[in-house]
Amino acid sequence: MINQHPRHIARRSLIRAGLAAPLAGLARPALAQGEYPSRAVRVIVPWAPGGAVDTLARRLGQKLADELGQSFVIENKSGATGTIGAAEAARSAPDGYTLLAMDNTYAMLPYLFSRLPFDHATAFQPITVTAFSPILIAVGEKSPYRDLASLIAAAKKDPEKLTYGTGGMGSAPHFATLAFERAAGVKLYHVPFRGAGEAVIGVLSGNVDLVMLSPGSALGNIRGGQLRALAISGDRRVAALPDVPTFSEAGLPGFGVVNWSGLAAPKGTPEAIMQRLHQAAARALAAPDMKAFIADLGSEPGGITPAAFSQLLIEEAARWREVAASGGIERQ
Repeated sequence: MINQHPRHIARRSLIRAGLAAPLAGLARPALAQGEYPSRAVRVIVPWAPGGAVDTLARRLGQKLADELGQSFVIENKSGATGTIGAAEAARSAPDGYTLLAMDNTYAMLPYLFSRLPFDHATAFQPITVTAFSPILIAVGEKSPYRDLASLIAAAKKDPEKLTYGTGGMGSAPHFATLAFERAAGVKLYHVPFRGAGEAVIGVLSGNVDLVMLSPGSALGNIRGGQLRALAISGDRRVAALPDVPTFSEAGLPGFGVVNWSGLAAPKGTPEAIMQRLHQAAARALAAPDMKAFIADLGSEPGGITPAAFSQLLIEEAARWREVAASGGIERQ
């Protein structure tokens, strides 16, 4: 994803398309008495309400309830970069009645903490990716930078003069901006806030120069003219922001960070339950209303197989190890 080699691009396409289950051929399993689920399913979101992971989990939970005939109850357990909620999910019985809504921050945790309250590599069994979300770089409406090239030129001329806001040290936007620095050959000055929303406010108020985040967190301000998006990751423009060029189109083909969110179950969850959850989630994500909902967030629906999701986690962990080392991130 960082300084992409063609095989990385091909692998990403394979994960998104080739390894995804053929959704049209997924048969809807018949519900039998005593068959899973026979009661409500708890979905732990390790972030505060209102964020991208929470929003997607709630919408998918509604669709899964329709698919499987039981409620999917969202519980927000935020704190410690998502580890509090993840730890609770990892301690839960592996019976399919407690799931974890995760995002790409999970792949970064080993480089943020010297010790985690669960085995990062084996605590969870991935079910599927909910959505792939590109990353965009945005400045305020009064910013002198009209395109990515002018911003990069200014950053090269005066290292650490340009500031960027994030939701905190070690957050996904922090990692993404470190990856951008590597790809562009620049050095920016980090201004951590208490949350991504505050970082956006920092740009809107002119207190920081730029922010990097998923489209869903900035669409309103971009469409309203308060934020100016200079480039977006991915291999093509998104329908929600058709006038925003890709990083490659804007002159930086080496930056390819793409966020994702997904669903996982505690280690030891029976294979039959895993298959049932994946098939139901894949059908839900393929539904026209769900596809439209995700597209409106500037994202693409997931639905990839558990095996493909597991491989994605391995690759992501390796990539962020490199970024953490070069960015000087110290484990707590």
